[in-house]
Amino acid sequence: MTTIQNERLTRPAIAITIMTAVLWGGNSVAIKMALSGASPLFLAGLRFLLGGLFVAIWAVIARVSLRLEPGELGRILRLIVLFVSQIYLLNAGTHYTLAGRSTVLISAYPFFTALFAHLYIEGDRASRSRFAGMALSFSAVVVVFVESFATNQLDYLLGDGLVLASACLLGARQVYTKRLAQNIAPTRLLVWQALIRLPIFFGASLLIEPEPRVTLNAWVSAGVLYQGVVIAGFCFLVMTGLLKTYKASRVGVFGFITPLIGVALSGFLLEEPVSPALIGSVILVGIGIVIANRDPEENADV
Repeated sequence: MTTIQNERLTRPAIAITIMTAVLWGGNSVAIKMALSGASPLFLAGLRFLLGGLFVAIWAVIARVSLRLEPGELGRILRLIVLFVSQIYLLNAGTHYTLAGRSTVLISAYPFFTALFAHLYIEGDRASRSRFAGMALSFSAVVVVFVESFATNQLDYLLGDGLVLASACLLGARQVYTKRLAQNIAPTRLLVWQALIRLPIFFGASLLIEPEPRVTLNAWVSAGVLYQGVVIAGFCFLVMTGLLKTYKASRVGVFGFITPLIGVALSGFLLEEPVSPALIGSVILVGIGIVIANRDPEENADV
């Protein structure tokens, strides 16, 4: 039976977690930028091609063995099913909604992470205060949907629903990644994910998506590079390492910082409207973070 690490977050670990959450705030904006010149599946392939190269270079520098042990391939394949489904829903959903709304909705994933961790990871049971805080932050999702019905802006509902489904799968993926990372080195895990999922994304794009699948310019290229190098490369590597050592639900809490950055960037870079409801949802997220972190037992060593 595998012993799962569930250490308390230290101050340096919290700082690194917050940094990744801030960087992730630009992800939906970068997806929206890239989708102006790339189809969703082909974009996912480009993103993880760059991310895989980043992690592979790191593996060479760190001298990490990439050889799979018996039984590891099957577990990685199950993770890839989750991964491919989650990324496709995120890209397709962001295509049909605004980047700001997508950022708020995908940031619901810490709620699902805590729920799945509570159910499936021994020693990572969520306290009442953490669930209350994350439930309050999750209510920001409700605000986004209520606004659509109240103002009769139903054009975004399909995209919103797809992104919320992606958030649920992301929560499940975080928990399963933590379990796998106990026995598989994070770098090896990410490299093999990249090798297997690339033909899936590119192959599906060739079969399903019409030409042209990509038209690169400076704007599109910036979006692709940010997703590939910063998110799929650096952030994935750091986050997998954090999940290996620390509680998945605790790491996930700080993911609610992401919409604060995402909404600001969507207004500044994409000139998207920032409605009162969207501002209210971001405030709910912030209050939820404060409540979720008011747990004396969890914070004792921080």
